[in-house]
Amino acid sequence: MNAPLKILLVGDVMLGRQVNERLRQESPEYPWGDTLPLFLEADWRACNLECVLSDHGVPWGRSPKAYHLRTDAINLAALRAAHIDAVSLANNHSLDFNYRGMVEMLKLLGNGAIASSGLGGHLEAASQCAVSLVKGLRIGFLAFTDNEPTWEAGDEHPGVFYVPVDKPDHRTARLLKQVAQAKAQVDFLIVSAHWGGNWGCFPPPSHTRLAHDLARAGASVIFGHSPHVSRGIEVFDGALILYSTGDFIDDYAVDPIEHNDRSWAFELRLEHNRIRSLHLHPIEIAACQARRAEHAVSLNMIESMQELCRPFGTISTPSTNPPGLVIDIPQNSNNHRRSHEPVAPPIPIPLPL
Repeated sequence: MNAPLKILLVGDVMLGRQVNERLRQESPEYPWGDTLPLFLEADWRACNLECVLSDHGVPWGRSPKAYHLRTDAINLAALRAAHIDAVSLANNHSLDFNYRGMVEMLKLLGNGAIASSGLGGHLEAASQCAVSLVKGLRIGFLAFTDNEPTWEAGDEHPGVFYVPVDKPDHRTARLLKQVAQAKAQVDFLIVSAHWGGNWGCFPPPSHTRLAHDLARAGASVIFGHSPHVSRGIEVFDGALILYSTGDFIDDYAVDPIEHNDRSWAFELRLEHNRIRSLHLHPIEIAACQARRAEHAVSLNMIESMQELCRPFGTISTPSTNPPGLVIDIPQNSNNHRRSHEPVAPPIPIPLPL
């Protein structure tokens, strides 16, 4: 029997500020720590790149912006060290250093053979689905965000693929149409959603509604990020919904309650173009580096994730050596929860990075 194809997804990868300083002293492998083997063992890997990869551009100043995140162009090597195949650029930092920074980043990624989605010189480019061929499987990657509406790409100007989530409109309909069209052209479609605010361990009802609509339109995986914490996981109509994959690499201040220094590496195992199981590897962030969580922390994270998954009816099994979680994906599954029913109230905790 052939080995399953492995796809590895991780949340926000922020290589700027103190991480950038570390990379000026350390090897490109440094930010990945002892999680690097997970990337090297996977067949395809993706993350949300939460900074501008560029040596040029001035900080965005056309609208209020508290943080401007950039990493040196040479740090493309850090992405390549982990064999990253695709990055989401539909987020609230991809234009932090204006259009010059954007253009340089897109060029660097292209030259480095790293696919991207969610940002471009006009709307058609920003909303393009990137396609990778892996062991005969066509993997589609389509990214959008509801952050930074002033960065919305237009027919004749650059920006991000912006889609409102809380108040759906014609742009939401466009996204769903593009998902259906992309699904017709690929075998496996990942829709990357940089949505909502920074905090809260429960997805708001608007996220659940759109996630279900994306699944119905043809998404195999909804790959959520933006919150600095991980959220529960749902299986809906055979699609996997990762409401928030949290942070993976950063230098952020740590909230002792929400624990934004704890996240997961999400390893999907596919057979015959379908997800058979999801393996969750507990991760801690320390010293600007992702690391496998210590045993006691892992056990705590496993219990917390099981609690977050329970409202969705998602059943997970703890694994050992090292500790983690496994979610088996039943085929043609649907938990039949009404898409307008909230799973839990959101918990907004507006803390600084």
